[in-house]
Amino acid sequence: MDKLFLDFETRSAIDIKKCGAFRYIEDESFDVLLLAYAFDDRMVRIVDFASGETWPEEFLQALRDPAVTKVAHNAIFERTVIGKLLGYTPPEEWLDTMHLAAQCGLPLSLDAIGKALGLPEDQAKMREGKALIRYFCQPCKPTKSNGGRTWNLSKHDPEKWYTFNVYCKRDVETERTIFHTLEHWMPSSEERRFWCLDARINERGVHIDRKMAQFAVAMDQRSKEELTAKAVALTGLENPKSVSQVKTWLADQEGKEFPSLNKKVVADVVASLTSDASREFMALRSELSKSSTAKYEAMLRAACADDHVRGTFQFYGANRTGRFAGRLVQYQNLPQNHMEDLDEARHLVRGGHYTALKALYDGVSQPLSELIRTALIPEPGHQFLVADFSAIEARVIAWMAGERWRLDAFREGADIYCASASQAFHVPVVKHGINGHLRQKGKIMELACGYGGGIGAMKAFGADKLGMTEEEMQETVDLWRESSPRICEFWRSLEKAAVRSVVRRAHTVSEIGGIVFDMEQGVLWMTLPSGRRIAYWGARYEESHRSAGRKVLSYMGQNQQTKKWERIETWGGKLVENCVQSTARDCLREAMFALDAAGFDIRAHVHDEVIVTEPLGGRSVEEMAALMGGPIPWAPGLPLRADGYACPYYQKD
Repeated sequence: MDKLFLDFETRSAIDIKKCGAFRYIEDESFDVLLLAYAFDDRMVRIVDFASGETWPEEFLQALRDPAVTKVAHNAIFERTVIGKLLGYTPPEEWLDTMHLAAQCGLPLSLDAIGKALGLPEDQAKMREGKALIRYFCQPCKPTKSNGGRTWNLSKHDPEKWYTFNVYCKRDVETERTIFHTLEHWMPSSEERRFWCLDARINERGVHIDRKMAQFAVAMDQRSKEELTAKAVALTGLENPKSVSQVKTWLADQEGKEFPSLNKKVVADVVASLTSDASREFMALRSELSKSSTAKYEAMLRAACADDHVRGTFQFYGANRTGRFAGRLVQYQNLPQNHMEDLDEARHLVRGGHYTALKALYDGVSQPLSELIRTALIPEPGHQFLVADFSAIEARVIAWMAGERWRLDAFREGADIYCASASQAFHVPVVKHGINGHLRQKGKIMELACGYGGGIGAMKAFGADKLGMTEEEMQETVDLWRESSPRICEFWRSLEKAAVRSVVRRAHTVSEIGGIVFDMEQGVLWMTLPSGRRIAYWGARYEESHRSAGRKVLSYMGQNQQTKKWERIETWGGKLVENCVQSTARDCLREAMFALDAAGFDIRAHVHDEVIVTEPLGGRSVEEMAALMGGPIPWAPGLPLRADGYACPYYQKD
């Protein structure tokens, strides 16, 4: 006996999608209904707890045996269920088929993986599952016809319950099939170690200031009620949020129709208004539309009884690059704080001083938005140490491409935006000094051009807002490329090596960067400097579907907008982006390993930033930053640097 495949079906009054697995499992309404399990390739067994069956002894023995690898899909759920009912099992004893699929370039859900792999219907996830889960796993509305019950039990529909048993068994069969299909490409020992560290970080969670979050939500609600009352008094509308009612009222006020009031055109609409009443109402409407407390509400929903939010990081959630995705509170897109009196504003909110906050800040939505980060707090008697890599992607791409002047600038501690502008425009550029106005152009160039971006990328990073014409943008792109020839050659070199590997089904190496490509069973693998490999499933070199007469490299992937599994075309600049972002992620991996080994208590990480909770009077942020910026064995010569700050609650320095 080597592996134990398993899957639970459970119920809870808590919405797992909104509140997360930890809050769902902690709730008193939580109960286990079914367990399906199988040893290696033996028959799948079902345990019907809802009908009075108990834990099988063979299952318990395997669970206690560290030599038996426990395999589940999204294993954090099964581990947490077992932790509550039977005791803690370390993540090192587990393997997650979700992680296995993700590092093979496949989707995350069991259903989507099965479809991507083309599993036959009798091996794929059953379509009836969602309806069965709604019926047995979620509370039902009490009615006269159902006898006033709040849960559907097995006895209420034996036929559905039988199908639910089959569904649970099928999930184990599907995850086992996926495991065997992909086991040729198992994660490396370092990646397994990182997955285990991520599991522990998710288990620890982040402490939230519940009192502050509750007051923030209450203040926002009070503000919305006052603003709504003002809008009703001003317009006489029954519902000032109704777009049709607003359009009619504005047409009466202004004497003309407004076909749309969506975000793209509302600024132009406001600029065209002539009456004071219209302008006042649209200002009220703008304030009403602001969502300044959604994050606070997410914290309160997901917080466990000890005021910790857990399970907020999805390992390999960004798929191909291996970067993390946020869940529940989504720390990756928290608003920044720019207030100079952050502590004072936070004191007002935490004390429930609504009138004072509103008077001092001319409303509550802006201060509440800027204070969201500060609702994340360290453990009692501790402080946060926050450190992040400086310009990590710019450093990695310069190192990979061997762009010497960039590497020299980083080693000398230069401002890369100034250095880039100076190199492109052939004049000295100093922040807040000589030719300082060119630094912003340097910043936009760095953000837009590194992966082959042109005018569209320049606009995406705000070049048009600087007043640059398209002609000026193209000239700027040309100047950047002229000043960074090794990076431009890197795009071409990586694409050539990838295409050669696909066409010849061979092992190839890029002339710039030394990146290795291999074709294995229809999957193109890119080996990074760290040794980690990233996958391009079903890679081909064939005529483009979008541009007739041109051959392109393509692969199967999940469309980030539609979430559909489809063919995606790529090129050198995009391959470099994947390569650089993946390597930056692996630098974060090494930094987190170093911090964990040194005993730092990692609670969260956001992009290239790590947040630890450290006892007051303990180690300094300089010690933390030194560990993060230390040399990496597989990246000799990479000029890493990390900077940070200490704070009594999370904030942007």
